[in-house]
Amino acid sequence: MAVREPLFGVTASVTGRAWALSDASDEQIAAIVRTTGCNDALARLMASRGIGADEAAAFLAPRLRDSFPDPSTFQGMDDAARAIWDAVEQETRIAVFADYDVDGASSGAQLVRWLRAVGQEPLTYVPDRIEEGYGPSAEAFASLQSRGAGLVVTVDCGAAAHAALESAASIGLPVVVIDHHLMDGAPPPALALVNPNQPGDISGCGHMAAAGVTLVLLAALNREGRARGAFKGAEPDLVAMTDLAALGTICDVVPLTGPNRAIVTQGLKVMSGWQKPGLAALAEISGLSGPASTYHAGFLLGPRINAGGRVGYAGLGLELLSSDDPARVRAIASELDQLNAERKAIESEVLSAAIAQVESGAADPEAPVIVLAGQGWHPGVIGIAAGRIKDQFNRPTIVIGVQDGIGKGSGRSCAGVHLGNAILAAREAGLLEKGGGHAMAAGLTVAGDKIDALRAFLIERLAPEWAAADEARTLRLDAIVHPSAVNFEFGEALKQAAPFGMGNPEPRFALSDLRIRFVKEVGVGHLRFTFEADSGAQVSGIAFRALGKPLGDALTSGPNGKWHAAGRIKSEDGRFGRKAELHLEDLAAAG
Repeated sequence: MAVREPLFGVTASVTGRAWALSDASDEQIAAIVRTTGCNDALARLMASRGIGADEAAAFLAPRLRDSFPDPSTFQGMDDAARAIWDAVEQETRIAVFADYDVDGASSGAQLVRWLRAVGQEPLTYVPDRIEEGYGPSAEAFASLQSRGAGLVVTVDCGAAAHAALESAASIGLPVVVIDHHLMDGAPPPALALVNPNQPGDISGCGHMAAAGVTLVLLAALNREGRARGAFKGAEPDLVAMTDLAALGTICDVVPLTGPNRAIVTQGLKVMSGWQKPGLAALAEISGLSGPASTYHAGFLLGPRINAGGRVGYAGLGLELLSSDDPARVRAIASELDQLNAERKAIESEVLSAAIAQVESGAADPEAPVIVLAGQGWHPGVIGIAAGRIKDQFNRPTIVIGVQDGIGKGSGRSCAGVHLGNAILAAREAGLLEKGGGHAMAAGLTVAGDKIDALRAFLIERLAPEWAAADEARTLRLDAIVHPSAVNFEFGEALKQAAPFGMGNPEPRFALSDLRIRFVKEVGVGHLRFTFEADSGAQVSGIAFRALGKPLGDALTSGPNGKWHAAGRIKSEDGRFGRKAELHLEDLAAAG
């Protein structure tokens, strides 16, 4: 995608970024308007993101039937469907082994619900993050076998669990693996292995979350059931599962392109009916009402489901999403809400200690990757802390909590820097006991005395990628707007390009030559403001968590001078009428 360099001459904004305006030709815009009938603003947005006139209609109205992949293109998928159906027909007890995050819980809940629909009540197992760590173990497989499991299906884990799967094979317990994480070396021994990121897979769906891969598995299972004549009544309704698939897709922060975009679009429609008791109970306790959005899933529902795996009982999320008992899900939702509050307090402590390391010079904030470690840092919140520090310092970040000489780490990356590959390389170099992930996130286990060596290895390894990754240092803006254009109708038009997320970020706009007319702190660290152009037109908005940071310092520096502003335009039809405001993300001094 071509860009003009640099917008308004901004090479270093108050947050240290260059600004670049995405290029959209008048010819592209006109062609999209002719093809779709949309307005110019929406057409410019699509053109600036490289969407051609022939793709625009499908982008605005993504449908599952147009982009849903053929299950058979996934290596091992047909074998997995046959193995599961064989177990169902032979009345072999099936166990669902799920990861402890939202992607794992939503994947597991889909499979549990499908198995119930065909007459089997499966066993479930979610490992404890602190006591057991990520993925299956020999002990977990032995426990499931002792409980009567004759087949285990792992979801969102298992593709790199060589020792655990070898142990399962040795005790005669067959395992089907459904995963999406990067793999290295030979595949582990499994009855069937489904992973779009495994060597030889031709699905082209390596960007899918496990929840999306699981939805494809359910399609394969329905197809296999039809071939066997197994359905005496209606088949399990896969569309009704798309709310769970969308939840995992959003919360695992995978690109919302191709089938992911269609899954999330359809899934949010289903979720908005709040038919699943667990989602309805969690929405109620979160204060959520009305149609579901990616924001609701990613920032209200997801963190509460994750809280069980982070600081409480890991299986709560899977039980919430798979149960139809109203009383039970209300109790779980309440517990998860309390655990989320506890998680926030723990996270704040770890985050403060981690940032203090950076500010004291213990870690270089200008390095290609920031690696921080602390004694006793809770392993349930290190991933969130890594994401916060990554956002603040605009660098890939790994945060490691050390306990009894062993460090558990979690990392978050920036565009253009493949953290998962670097972690696999560190593992191959003998620096890690365990490690894996994907481009934007990774997890690891490291001996405490190897953390310094790991830091040095990753800095050297990622230096070339960071040098080439200008995306992380550049704020890409979709268009320039005048304050008078920031209105309800404009904001509503932008919503047609939703769902927004990884791969299709919310539109960002630039406004030029503004004076600061009003600034006031609201809430905890947020700043409300009003800007005014020379024409007298004004735009108001909010800068979240800006107080005490460079963006907040610029806003509160006084009325002198003019500023260029960048941010997202949000519309709302609320009790105070229809309005739109600017959610400020960056400022640069004009001139």
